[in-house]
Amino acid sequence: MLKVEEILRLLPHRYPFLLVDRVIALEPGKSIVAIKNVTAN
Repeated sequence: MLKVEEILRLLPHRYPFLLVDRVIALEPGKSIVAIKNVTAN
């Protein structure tokens, strides 16, 4: 599992365009399962 610090090292995107908070599963070049936390406000 990748946390946001590790994701920031891999992706060039930053807030507000970083739409990934945590990577659950990763198959490089094939698929990714990720989480984006959102709030109601």
